Amino acid sequence: MNRNYLFLFLFSVLMTFSGLASLPPIDRDESRFVQATKQMVETSDYVDIRFQDASRYKKPIGIYWLQSAAVALSGEGAAAPIWVYRLVSMLGIALAVVGIAWTGTKLFGANAGLAAGLMMAAIFATAFEGRDAKTDAMLLACCVAAQGALAQIYLASRRNEPVAAHLPWIFWAAQGLGILIKGPVAPLLSVLTVAALFAFERDWRWLLKLKLVRGVALVVLIVLPWVALITWKSGGAFLNDAVGKDMMAKVASGEESHGLPPGFYMLTYSLFMWPFGLIAVGAGLQALNRLRDDPRLRFCLAWYIPFWLVFELIPTKLPHYVLPAYPGMALLIGWLLTLSPQEANAPLRRWQDWLWWSTAFGLAVVSLGLAAVCVGAPIYLTGSFSWWSIPAAAAALAAGYFAFSRQLQVPLSRIGAIAVCAGITYGLLFGVIAPSLKPIWLSPAIEAAVQANRPCDTTVLASAEYHEPSLVFLVGTKTVLTDVDGVAKHLLGDPTCALALAQIGDEQKLNGLLEAQGKSASRVAEVDGLNYSSGDKLSLGLYRVTQ
Repeated sequence: MNRNYLFLFLFSVLMTFSGLASLPPIDRDESRFVQATKQMVETSDYVDIRFQDASRYKKPIGIYWLQSAAVALSGEGAAAPIWVYRLVSMLGIALAVVGIAWTGTKLFGANAGLAAGLMMAAIFATAFEGRDAKTDAMLLACCVAAQGALAQIYLASRRNEPVAAHLPWIFWAAQGLGILIKGPVAPLLSVLTVAALFAFERDWRWLLKLKLVRGVALVVLIVLPWVALITWKSGGAFLNDAVGKDMMAKVASGEESHGLPPGFYMLTYSLFMWPFGLIAVGAGLQALNRLRDDPRLRFCLAWYIPFWLVFELIPTKLPHYVLPAYPGMALLIGWLLTLSPQEANAPLRRWQDWLWWSTAFGLAVVSLGLAAVCVGAPIYLTGSFSWWSIPAAAAALAAGYFAFSRQLQVPLSRIGAIAVCAGITYGLLFGVIAPSLKPIWLSPAIEAAVQANRPCDTTVLASAEYHEPSLVFLVGTKTVLTDVDGVAKHLLGDPTCALALAQIGDEQKLNGLLEAQGKSASRVAEVDGLNYSSGDKLSLGLYRVTQ
């Protein structure tokens, strides 16, 4: 059993390793997180959270502390490359995979835990988040730890068995750490799970096993010191921004152009649960048909369904928001392995059969789509064919083929084969193909141009129009994000050392502003590409004052 946990931890690390270093910083969220952490290292201020001079109070401190620790351990200081920051997310996914295997083993047995762990390590959502240096991977680890402990406490009480003394402490510690990482998400998941169980069973007495008073005290001990410090340091601005603006804005309306109607997560399910979405749906439908007979199934469904429904109703939607619910489905895949073939493959009801075939269609679309992206993206963006596209596309199609089975119960060996095929796809897509798409990686190209043309060690870049956070992370915290007028002032303010970035179409305007002061600019480099955050094709020039 312990060997399973070690195997899954190493398997998860292997699944997310490729691309950690080769994939450039991703705009915009990842680059904002890593730049804020970089500034903590530069200033040695580990309480306040800032992006350049602006406060960044949308999320608590937890992820910044973990990334700062990774930077410190690397010995690179503020010059640490992006892969150092991403190690925290890779670790978060690996811990979540081990956590769901632990939970599955306690609920359904060792093989079920292994199957659940393999699924969590190999779905698209965790493959992406494990390579993205922000909150969601480590939040998932906290949610899995809390829910795993809660599941065991719930089942022990249902069986009139004693609750292991460590389980309440795991639950509350995970809640406290989850709050430090992403506010109320982990507590919300557990509250919704408990509420759904109470609605079904009308029994709350088992909650006494959670040691509520001591548990809440532990959460306060974990969370309160930093909250008090940041409230004092920010003059109350943190609570106003994090709760009053960020959280309430997400609930009340679509924030930052992410407002979408209900049904979004149902439509994107096949992608972010790929390639295990169909197998999970089959297991979930069989679990619904046995809901009244098994409290373990009630818990797994209470883990997934209420959280998913709440986030379908909240106007602001991003694909990773429902990631904490996916482990509930992973457990059901493991549960199905414990049944006889006749039980596991019992006929579904008509509406369930329709849902299953709809998900099968989604599996086919995503498998073909990923294969097409692996082949077509290099051709479309670079005009050349990548030979790495062939094994990547083949692995994506193989994963989809193995994941399509008319038998709802899929053997453990086949689950492993699906996971391996998916891992090959992710490794080549994120580690080789995506980094080779040079036209979409403008910030690394600009950084290279700045380094090649830097006239002084103290050179600072001013950028007009192109304001992506990755530029600040790669080129330097002092990078000035401005307009053409600001670029001209920047060059005039330090004509010997300053560099400026502007669209080539604005070159005449820039020179006009400089000539009014008796100066002119020379273009020392040119960077062309696509800003994938905005969809704009850009032709940028790097300028310095002609001496």
